[in-house]
Amino acid sequence: MQLKRLGHIAICVRDIPKAVEFYQSLGMELAWQDTDWAYLKAGADGLALLSPEYKQAANHFGFVFSDRSELDLHHAHLDKLGVAAGKIHDHRDGTASFYSKDLDGNTFEYLYEPQSK
Repeated sequence: MQLKRLGHIAICVRDIPKAVEFYQSLGMELAWQDTDWAYLKAGADGLALLSPEYKQAANHFGFVFSDRSELDLHHAHLDKLGVAAGKIHDHRDGTASFYSKDLDGNTFEYLYEPQSK
């Protein structure tokens, strides 16, 4: 089992609309925006912007999969390794993910991101 792509990072920002505008001015494309988070793309790579009100996650990096079954396989693999992993959640934007931590307490996410048509 091999990871295929490190697909996004997530950072905390004070003001979602202002941060979106700033990153769009740098050439990123807005993929999703809500009141408490936004997701921008630069090619295949993403930047998640999290507001102070967003409680699902904090700063992290994410591995991206285009096949949902890969997400489930990696969740089971971490379990076999004895690495604690959160429950897989289906998100409002059509993605699904779960979070875990590395040996130093850094948070990472495994994210299923459907291919756009």
